[in-house]
Amino acid sequence: MSPMRVTRLRQAPAYRPPAHHGVRALRLQGHEAGPTERFSTGLSYYLPGGAAEPSPAPEETVYVVLDGELVVTADGREEILRRHDSVHLAKGQIRSVENRSPLPATLLVTIALPPGED
Repeated sequence: MSPMRVTRLRQAPAYRPPAHHGVRALRLQGHEAGPTERFSTGLSYYLPGGAAEPSPAPEETVYVVLDGELVVTADGREEILRRHDSVHLAKGQIRSVENRSPLPATLLVTIALPPGED
């Protein structure tokens, strides 16, 4: 069993998710923040007008809106997610995220790791 690993928000490494603009992303667990076995977790801040362009989910993914409002589109279906709303996306599902509101939004992102990756 590995020891408990804490990532303080101020120390969370920044990363640049592909096809995102107007988004600041921090890695909370996994990858740059330290090894995990089955998932990585990040925190994304979407400025007004910020977006993740349509692309396939790399692995099974869960989004949880922590603050603000985001529009998630998948399979031609558009959903407005507000504080504490969540969505599950299957691996390969084409999805996009957009902040159409005049206020920033915060999104918690958990993505499964492919087998053999940490």
